[in-house]
Amino acid sequence: MEENKTNGREEIFSEKVKAGKRTYFFDVKSTRSNDYYLTITESKKRYNKDDEGFTYEKHKIFLYKEDFNKFMEALNNTVNHVKNELMPDVDFDSFDHNHNHEKEDESSKTPAVDSELKWD
Repeated sequence: MEENKTNGREEIFSEKVKAGKRTYFFDVKSTRSNDYYLTITESKKRYNKDDEGFTYEKHKIFLYKEDFNKFMEALNNTVNHVKNELMPDVDFDSFDHNHNHEKEDESSKTPAVDSELKWD
């Protein structure tokens, strides 16, 4: 990805996930002192009755390096609890049909990614 500078912060890497009416952005940015942090942004498209147009409602989380491992562990534990304990009969892979088609097109360019989130 091309590096961008925004408000004195350099964007190093970005990943976008479309999920229905929501889009999630995972961005790695650098500080002025060459440290790195992650922003997770949820963007929702909303109809605005006043001007009869669409606006985007955004919510942002800042995640700093000292919390990466704790965050990933809690996220993995929570998702695995839902999948394995609360909804063991649901085929979660069936929800990835659009994502899988995109990945098949790119399969010659990038290696497959393990489905469990890991942060090393």
